[in-house]
Amino acid sequence: MFKFLKSLQSKRSRHKLATEKPEETFSRYYETNKWGDAESASGKGSNLAVTETLREKLPPLLKKLSATSIVDVPCGDFNWMSKVDLDDLTYIGGDIVPQLVEANQQKFGSDNRAFQVINLLESDIPPADVIFTRDCIVHLSFSDATKAIETIRSSEAKWLLMTTFTEVSGNEDILTGEWRRLNMCLPPFNFPEPDVLINEGFSDKNGRHTDKSIGLWPIASLPATQNVD
Repeated sequence: MFKFLKSLQSKRSRHKLATEKPEETFSRYYETNKWGDAESASGKGSNLAVTETLREKLPPLLKKLSATSIVDVPCGDFNWMSKVDLDDLTYIGGDIVPQLVEANQQKFGSDNRAFQVINLLESDIPPADVIFTRDCIVHLSFSDATKAIETIRSSEAKWLLMTTFTEVSGNEDILTGEWRRLNMCLPPFNFPEPDVLINEGFSDKNGRHTDKSIGLWPIASLPATQNVD
């Protein structure tokens, strides 16, 4: 009976994901604290312990790129990024969840830091030197992921920093709102090898996913993506 109820719940959950818009899905996750992390509404991947390596290595990389501005999308609840040295940068945090954007602006907004609603599936990206997209594409279907990448390719930014899992040998499709590991150098994305690769030093509670990394690509090097339906 337990297995039957669990299967039924899973089917209902997937049906909901298949019928609602991405902004509805991620707003629902935020409102219900879907990922259940005590520190961050954006989940365990956004807490301070997990992001220690990234917080250390991101500022020197941005300085090496001579970056003066960055768009962080999705910015989530800005929990870990609020501890990163961004004083020399114009920072724009974008997210698909309006309530989250409003809360961030009230709590963290300043002269060189602003938050706004950005939906990578349909919004333009504000001008910046770098687009930082962590833990985003891994939650999108192939169809939505390719739309998001085309939005990035159409931006005025020079560099892309994005999550990639280097040991994945084949990418799988999902419903937007679910999760899986992705290797951005494999189909349907076919990115070139990244110029820089930062291993986040991450593993889940079972010691898996130690290949989770942030790759750096010149946006001009990204191949055009075909719509995947």
